[in-house]
Amino acid sequence: MPVNGTPIRNGAILVDTRGRIRALGPRDTVPKSHEGPQLHYPGAAVIPGLVNAHTHLELTHFGGPLEAATFYDWLQLIRQGVDTRSPADMLESARAGVRDTWRHGTTTVADTGGSGTVAVALAELGARGIAYQEVFGPDPSAAHQAMADLRARMMALGPYASERVTLGVSPHAPYTVSRPLFERVVRYAADKGFPVAVHLAESQAETDLIVHNTGPFASSFAGRGISLPQATGSPVGYLHSCGVLNSHLLAIHCVQTDQADRAILAACGTAVATCPTSNRMHGHGEPPLQGFLEAGIRIGVGTDSVASVGSVDLLREARAVRDSLALTPEMALRTITLGAARALNLHAEVGSLDVGKWADLAVIALDDADHLVEDQILEATASEIQATFVAGRCVHGQRGMRE
Repeated sequence: MPVNGTPIRNGAILVDTRGRIRALGPRDTVPKSHEGPQLHYPGAAVIPGLVNAHTHLELTHFGGPLEAATFYDWLQLIRQGVDTRSPADMLESARAGVRDTWRHGTTTVADTGGSGTVAVALAELGARGIAYQEVFGPDPSAAHQAMADLRARMMALGPYASERVTLGVSPHAPYTVSRPLFERVVRYAADKGFPVAVHLAESQAETDLIVHNTGPFASSFAGRGISLPQATGSPVGYLHSCGVLNSHLLAIHCVQTDQADRAILAACGTAVATCPTSNRMHGHGEPPLQGFLEAGIRIGVGTDSVASVGSVDLLREARAVRDSLALTPEMALRTITLGAARALNLHAEVGSLDVGKWADLAVIALDDADHLVEDQILEATASEIQATFVAGRCVHGQRGMRE
């Protein structure tokens, strides 16, 4: 199932020694490899490895979903939990998270985290993804120190970057990052060539802070003696005024947006990572997916953290998007493969089965002759993911029948 082309029955893929696709097509037209094993998966579909546009893999050991009365309260639970865990705990949690994404057929993640452990775990395990290093600092007077800390962390993470692991930065959200810090992070990222991700327009509480200077975030600012951001029309408009929005930015969630906001995002070329289940679990509402499409915005789909939704099952998210937009199974699958890769600017490397791209693959068991293959793929559970490959290397499941 190439995603960007016609399904190939009795198809085959030849993987070169670098882990890239050298040839694919009907089985009798693809040369056999003389450099490695020949694996066969009868009764299965081979699809591009899934691309998860938003995760927090360092939070895997939190389990979930964690329950709290409000989103603000939930954030406090997460902060307190992170503060009590050692760096070794966070690294092991990140490793477990990477393995869990493989179990669900995902081969590329766009992860945000504050500990830096996901970049380490991706590198150690030979996984693929973007590791966005989070930076926090709502107090404008602390922006200089926050930037110094970010530069030091990025320098320490530098050795883990590779052709599989991309480092990025993430000024966390409008309620945790001051305008001066946003502006400095954006300049720094542009200078270093780092992609940027930010949680944006996720909750009503965020909108209350930015638009009205009210709500729990505003109360927290007041309690800590932090000046409130200048009230503006919307969180999207606020970040636009900070110079944050551009084609290298991934805006995560964007639930609390209207037509004017979406026009700004589209004009700036900003992509959106939508997390339907997470938004529903936290009571944020339904993301305006149809509005994103009508505005021409690149959309990727993410699971968010297991602390929000309990699982990194990306196929579940694709089904949610399918149901919201009445998409065909083929179109829904595209949102978690090539569509998500485009949102992350990784479509030249992953997201579809094409000669020259990485051989990142998921093999899904098919056992219902009465249902379309595409439907079976979209309805698959983790137990039906027979194998997952990253750069031609089996990282999960069965290596298949040797021929």
